[in-house]
Amino acid sequence: MATQKELLIELPEIFDFSINLAYMQRNPKECMYAVKEGTIMRALDVGGVRTLFQITCPDNRFLHVHFLTGIKPENKNAIAAFIRNWFDLDNDLTLFYEMAQKDPLLKQTVSDFYGLRNIGFPDLFEALCWGILGQQINLGYAYTLKRQFVEKFGESVEYNGQAYWIFPSYEEIAKLQPADLSDIKMTMKKSEYIIGVAQLMANGALSKEKLMALGDFKQIEKELIKIRGIGPWTANYVLMRCLRFPTAFPIDDVGLINALKLQMALDRKPTKQEILNAAVSWKDWEAYATFYLWRLLY
Repeated sequence: MATQKELLIELPEIFDFSINLAYMQRNPKECMYAVKEGTIMRALDVGGVRTLFQITCPDNRFLHVHFLTGIKPENKNAIAAFIRNWFDLDNDLTLFYEMAQKDPLLKQTVSDFYGLRNIGFPDLFEALCWGILGQQINLGYAYTLKRQFVEKFGESVEYNGQAYWIFPSYEEIAKLQPADLSDIKMTMKKSEYIIGVAQLMANGALSKEKLMALGDFKQIEKELIKIRGIGPWTANYVLMRCLRFPTAFPIDDVGLINALKLQMALDRKPTKQEILNAAVSWKDWEAYATFYLWRLLY
């Protein structure tokens, strides 16, 4: 029985906490959560209240969420919804696994990482910023930029001598000029793009709700690509990691290309047509196929 400072979240059958923890520890520069001794620590701002919580999973049947600071009973449902979205718990992966176990490029991968979820970005602004920050640079440097951005403009919760960071709000970033981001070692263009996205969200022109209300995948993709700094790769990344469209497919992604090169045992990059041919059997599950192939590399 959960207490007022606890929350239990039931897990789907296809879920493995240790596999997901291993994924979450892939880069030591990650600053939006901390993994310590089999637990996850994360801070969120919910309704203006900074809440720090710890997630454990002793039996692989429930996530046990322990609130350490700042909990209000009325915010527990919002935090539960955030965690369910973060771990993509409401997506039934049965059909994906049935397909992947027959696919020559995926069958070993889904066996090695059985129970891995597409751990994403419930917050649209964070997803768009991460997509922009990661454009045309390696993953390690993208994490460095994110940490600089978060620590300069975000808020934090202090607990046992450690700071747990909350991603900067679009309301605050919308007030900035590109020069205000000059300490962060990214291009001026990326600074402009991030501020532009923040301003669109601050004036109500862009929101997760408005995008989802469009309903159609292609229409949402077109709407995202209209935004300065958002191309097809970033749009599909956000559709995949935030808006949770299983058909999202960042086909030009370097990680996907390198993973397929490895799986196909090629001495060159696969062509776009070779990728499309390989993806025929992934229909309706392109996002998860991509995510699992990424996991081969990082």
